[in-house]
Amino acid sequence: MGLPHKPEMDIPLFSLFLTIYLFTLMGNALILVTIWVDPNLHKPMYFFLANLSFLDFWFSSVTLPKMLQGFLEPGGTFISFTGCVIQLYFSQLLGSTECFLYTVMSYDRYLAICHPLHYGSIMDRITSVRLATLTWIMGFLHALLHTALTFHLTYCGPMKIDHFFCDPTPLLELACGDTSINQTMIFFGIGTVAFLCLLLILLSYGSILGVILKLGHGEGKYHAFSTCASHFTAVACFYVPCVFTYMRPHSKSTLDRIATVFYTVLTPLLNPLIYTLRNREMKAALYRLWQKTMFAPAN
Repeated sequence: MGLPHKPEMDIPLFSLFLTIYLFTLMGNALILVTIWVDPNLHKPMYFFLANLSFLDFWFSSVTLPKMLQGFLEPGGTFISFTGCVIQLYFSQLLGSTECFLYTVMSYDRYLAICHPLHYGSIMDRITSVRLATLTWIMGFLHALLHTALTFHLTYCGPMKIDHFFCDPTPLLELACGDTSINQTMIFFGIGTVAFLCLLLILLSYGSILGVILKLGHGEGKYHAFSTCASHFTAVACFYVPCVFTYMRPHSKSTLDRIATVFYTVLTPLLNPLIYTLRNREMKAALYRLWQKTMFAPAN
């Protein structure tokens, strides 16, 4: 059924979200390429950032195309049963993996700022690969569980999904049987997990803030505080609406769909801006990449 809006807003909303989608793809693809080709960025922090950009690139591609199609087809658009299964699985896989990855990234920043002398020995290449692999495994298992639980139910109509993509909560409204187990798993398996991840991130940033406040006055302190604030803004845009939505699996409010836009549409757009414009190494690497591209000798 898509996002609630007036018919005359179809084209303006289509143009807006298409622009967001294209900038999201370009921004995250640029980060991936820059980290891949620049040896100076082959560090754990940028390895996690590359994973985040990969997730955001595909997370937006799972949800936004159907939303865009809906703006061009008044009254909603169609999706096959198999397509709905695939969309739910990959949205849960990418979304949950990103949830775990944010936590790992906050831990990485906590070690780098609060324990700089031990950072290199704790967060080496092998450890960073293991942590990233663990987030993907947990995301895979999470998505498999919720997809299996959702499509194990019997569906008897009406076949109208009150959302802009296939998500466990709105699909429960179409089920004929008992959905109490599903609601419990959504509450604990998605809502509570997201809340706990957010809590761990808050603890990490709280420790980081404590270290920053002990610094002397000057540009370095302001820059560090500004960077942490921008990073936390991106985290809040992802977790707060996620917790709001999934800790109320029985809710049928329109606000749920609007809240979902934050972590499925806006966060993938904000991440490339926040993690590049606030990072000197990334800006320097982007400049070097631009120079190589613009001044490369023609064959």
